Amino acid sequence: MTDPGRTAILRAARKAFARETYDAVTLRGVAADAGVSAALIVKYFGGKEALFERAADFTEAAQLLLGAPNERLGEHAVRTLVQYRRDNDQDLLVRVVFAAGKGDDRALIREHFRDQVTRAFAARLTGPDAQLRAALITAQLLGLGAALAIDRAGAIAAADVAEVVGLYAPGLQALITP
Repeated sequence: MTDPGRTAILRAARKAFARETYDAVTLRGVAADAGVSAALIVKYFGGKEALFERAADFTEAAQLLLGAPNERLGEHAVRTLVQYRRDNDQDLLVRVVFAAGKGDDRALIREHFRDQVTRAFAARLTGPDAQLRAALITAQLLGLGAALAIDRAGAIAAADVAEVVGLYAPGLQALITP
């Protein structure tokens, strides 16, 4: 079972590090946003640097999204992304968009995303254009995640998960198995 305090800390840290520079983020600020004490952050993560490394990590997201064979990967990735948003009120990937600014810390978030998500998709693909297709796959997933984050009561958010999967997954699948 997931610890709600740890989950709240990671959610607050991901938000903080994606929107602020590393130097501007404080453990007290993250703790306040998470509704916990700064001491609990230290207990779980050891300090700001370790918290940043964990917040900048996309390994879990990649594992969740890539948890199906290539023949069903488009459907699985879309279903996982939409269902994760509904179950957790957060997105697996969109935080990388907020890391588009300048700074070494934001560059590290983008680097982790490329290494842990885009390259993980590319490793599953065949053909000379695998890197390009993987980048387009993650772009489509980011777009869907952003749409869900922006319009929480809109057509996508209100639609049945199976309907979203049925409409969106074929485009993704065409990049996976062209």
